[in-house]
Amino acid sequence: MFAVAASYERFMGRWSRKLAVEFAAFAGVRDGTDVLDIGSGTGALSSAVRAAAPKARIKGIDLSPAFVELARRQHADLGIEFQTGDAQALPFAPASFDTALTMLVINFVPDPVRAIEEMKRVTRPGGTLAAALWDIAGEMEMLRIFFDEAGATNHHDERLTALLQPGALVALFRRCGLAADEQALEVPMHFASFDDYWSPFLLGVGPAGAHVAELTPHDRDALVARLRARLGDGPFDLEGRAWAVKATR
Repeated sequence: MFAVAASYERFMGRWSRKLAVEFAAFAGVRDGTDVLDIGSGTGALSSAVRAAAPKARIKGIDLSPAFVELARRQHADLGIEFQTGDAQALPFAPASFDTALTMLVINFVPDPVRAIEEMKRVTRPGGTLAAALWDIAGEMEMLRIFFDEAGATNHHDERLTALLQPGALVALFRRCGLAADEQALEVPMHFASFDDYWSPFLLGVGPAGAHVAELTPHDRDALVARLRARLGDGPFDLEGRAWAVKATR
């Protein structure tokens, strides 16, 4: 679903970049420290960390070679190291980083507990671990409204994903022995038109895009009609909440 990095950028990139700024501030990244971006995607969070901490040493790791390549091209002038790797088996020595971050990815990792344990392993004592996920079951309206109208009560419906339920992310941290704090991050989303909202769903990105790709033309047209009736022709604004958690190693 996430093989085409450029399509992801069009579908979610503009919003993940805004969230990254808020998340980097929430995590409290500092100059001169070693920061790891796990599931770095196209580099939105790493770029936000660089802006917040110009002298930080930043490494990004992602399972997708296409995402890593796009991140390298987009951020070639920022001095960030991007590499391919698995969040469940990080290729770094213990206590290598002052801060370990993961944004919008832990819900896609097969074993989230193992991933958090790996974050702990590579973080120095006294360092910070932080994660963020969209509140798709609540106030991430771009996707919640889509799933409301799609009626996608199957494996594509992200509202049913365990880690996207209220309180699930902070509970994951606590299960891993981390005394985590939770905070809502707000990212308002402006759409110039209905097409500005709808057209990225046609790119096949993520569970929502996969659902659209499986619809017959008749069912897709019916979904468009329901969404347009609810949202209008535009322009319009939607809420974009994410839940972020933070803990000290």
